[in-house]
This record gives sequence, C-alpha cells and structure tokens, in this order.
Amino acid sequence: METTEQIKDMVRERYSAIALQDKEDNAASCCGSGCCSIETSNIMTEDYSTIQGYNPDADMGLGCGLPTKFAQIKKGDVVIDLGSGAGNDCFIARAETGETGKVIGIDFTPAMINKARVNAEKLNFHNVEFRQGDIEKMPVTANVADVIVSNCVLNLVPNKYVAFQEIYRVLKPGGHFSISDIVLVGDLPPKIQKAAEMYSGCVAGAIQKSEYLDLIRATGFQQVTLQKERTIILPDDILSKYLSADEIQEFKASDTGIISVTVYAKKPEASTCCAPGCCS
Repeated sequence: METTEQIKDMVRERYSAIALQDKEDNAASCCGSGCCSIETSNIMTEDYSTIQGYNPDADMGLGCGLPTKFAQIKKGDVVIDLGSGAGNDCFIARAETGETGKVIGIDFTPAMINKARVNAEKLNFHNVEFRQGDIEKMPVTANVADVIVSNCVLNLVPNKYVAFQEIYRVLKPGGHFSISDIVLVGDLPPKIQKAAEMYSGCVAGAIQKSEYLDLIRATGFQQVTLQKERTIILPDDILSKYLSADEIQEFKASDTGIISVTVYAKKPEASTCCAPGCCS
C-alpha cells in the first residue's frame, strides 16, 4: 500500500506529464490518466466553452464538473481555485469577480503553475495569481476567501478531512465553496481500486458519497447541498484493462456507481458574542 508521500509523488509526476499534453489527449482519458478510450473522448469532463471567461488555452480537459458555474461569485470577491491546472476555472472566476476582485489558483505541480502563469500573462490579468502548494497545507492565510472552487481534485488528496479543514480555515466567515469531485456508491472491484492509472484518473482515490458529505459536515460547514449529480459511465475498453468479461458484466449489474457531484457548503458567520462566555 502506498504511503501518503508516494501517492503525492505519483500524482505530481502524472500531472507534470499531463501539463505537456494536448487537451485532446487529456480529455480522451479519465481525467488525464492515460487510460485512453476509443469509445468516447469525453468520459469525465463537461463543456465549458459557452461560459463567460472561458479560454481554450487554459482548458486541459481534466475536470468532472462545472463548479465555477454554480459558485455564486459576486463582483469584488476573493476566489481560490484548488488544483488550478492551466487556469481554466480561475479565468472564469475572474469574469465573475471582475477587476475589483482577486483570484488565486493553487496547484501541486510546477509545470501546471508555469502554464497558468503564461496564460494569465497573455490575457493581461493582473488580479489573477498562481501559487504552488499542497491543498492539505495551503500557502494562504486564514479567512481570506469569499469563495473556493475546485474541479476533480480533492479525490486525489490522500487526507480529505485535512483538506476540508484547510478550506474551512481559508474561507472568510460566511464564505462558501462549490466543488466538483468524483465519489463512489458501493465498492469498486479491487482490480480497479488498486490500479495506479485509475488513481491519477480520479477514480481509485475517490471515497463513498456518504463519507464525502459527512467529512464536509464534520469540518463544521453548514448548508451542505448537492448542486449537481451525474453518473460516470466507464467504457468497456477501459474496464477490460482491469476486469474480465464476466467481471465487467457483474460490475455493470451491481449497485456500484462512479458519480460526479458538485457540492456547495457554507462556513458559519462570525460569532456575535461580545465577550467569552456571553453566549448561551
């Protein structure tokens, strides 16, 4: 079983390679995992092209939802994108928050940070910045963000509870997040669960949907809401790399599911207590 650091090294190495690929190569795989399918070129991703602020150069085809579309960003907001890649969601967030707001992208991979910075420079955006860092220990001070977004990234984080604690820390009181991610319903066959390619491809690192939502509530967030839910169908030519024909049929007949969810939650407002002990 891989250690936390081994998992992080594997993800960093995989996404460093992805940063050098074309969008078509990435979208043809499970979130860039390299498990290419000839049956479909769009297993996880959704179409961003009609959303204001979209920039094709920043779209790596790695997401599993449209979190920024649901994020309720207002003019002047400070927005943080976790796992910002080449900057796609950051630039869309910038279209919402405007010149008076600020957008910070955080990514684990230096190659992605470099790509995003080049894209921001081309667009002449001075209120969009990109910081290299670990989502489990963000390079951001507490209580700075009005909104946090993330697209198919937290499933790759080994300690998701710590990640949600960090999100809570960085959000302002009353701030909220909108996060798209991959979760499971039922247990995936072990052959898929243990495959490194599927881990970097957003599946083997996913946890149960109920556990995912429970972690958010346990962190202290309120108003936890599923904004969107979509079943992911893995084509047979991908499944056949890990399962026999009989195992594929058994998997399809089971109640097991791979689900893309977009989840909203809010950090409670600041306490109105005037002094310690004044609240009942």
